[in-house]
Amino acid sequence: MKKRVFIFVTLCLFIVSCKKETVETATLSGLSPSKFEYRTDDGEINRLYVMKNANGMEITVINIGARIVSVTLPDKAGNNQNVVLGYDSIEPYLQLGDYFGAIVGRYANRIADGTFELDRVTHRVRQNEGKNILHGGPRGFFSRYFTIEQPNEQSLVCSYLSKAGEEGFPGNLNVKVTYTLSDENAIIIDYEAATDQATLVNLTNHSYFNLSGATSNTVGDQSLYIDAATYTPTRDDLITTGEIAQVQGTSLDYTTLRPIEVDYMYDLNYVLNKPGDITNLAAKVVSASTGINMEVYTTEPGIQLYIDKIRPSICLETQHFPDSPHHPNFPTTILRVDSIFNSKTIYKFGIE
Repeated sequence: MKKRVFIFVTLCLFIVSCKKETVETATLSGLSPSKFEYRTDDGEINRLYVMKNANGMEITVINIGARIVSVTLPDKAGNNQNVVLGYDSIEPYLQLGDYFGAIVGRYANRIADGTFELDRVTHRVRQNEGKNILHGGPRGFFSRYFTIEQPNEQSLVCSYLSKAGEEGFPGNLNVKVTYTLSDENAIIIDYEAATDQATLVNLTNHSYFNLSGATSNTVGDQSLYIDAATYTPTRDDLITTGEIAQVQGTSLDYTTLRPIEVDYMYDLNYVLNKPGDITNLAAKVVSASTGINMEVYTTEPGIQLYIDKIRPSICLETQHFPDSPHHPNFPTTILRVDSIFNSKTIYKFGIE
């Protein structure tokens, strides 16, 4: 009898210990890493990567699209706030229905008619917005698996080989995106790309920010500043006309920090006053409710401002200009074999 009791107790302890081993720790934003585990058709494993700094700030990233899933930091009351929109499992990201937090390429924004000429050769790329191409096509970088290495708790190195002909673009393009979370609460994004044939490159990150919290139902309590006196007007299909126009006296003027006009349809490219200057404050957003602010610094010449009303959020996509191949007066997006594409953008967070 004693032997049976001993075996029973031992078995119970074994079961309890097994259950303890399967309990996982959620991230600051409440995400369960196991919900992001997914094996691709190529046998690659998607997982959730976590970066933390000394101030209690946390960023999570996944392999699919090298997407930023959450950005969590304390607000003015000391409560943790996730300030980017995302999902709590991998399944919605596999539907390819949006660009939440993704690296966008090979060409961010739009190219008219899905065609461009490069060295007297016309290339046709896959259209996915009427007759135009948006954000690299229907299977752009946002849908691709990035290999991710984590050298330390505050950085991730995301790599992807975009093969020649992918979505119609020429050349094999080796892409490396490095995320760094500094102890100054800055997300530093370094982009690098090299090609074996002349091609187009325009990379950005497409995070949807809401500094009042990802579950907030408005961005109307937030103020915006963009250091841009001009912008690139568009046609009805959001293709740029090639003109560079003044923002002064219009709803587009955010040269001073002011509340966001939530009734206006914002989806346009601002021409930054100091292109290439990573020390210059290119943009700033402030939430009145949480006190969280975000400053944007970049080496890029433009910022696409997009405000989503259905999923209240603001996108500040640092970039070269839309449809540059068709407008010689715009900064070139051509990358040649003997060159390396380098770009840097910083999203720095604080309390107002």
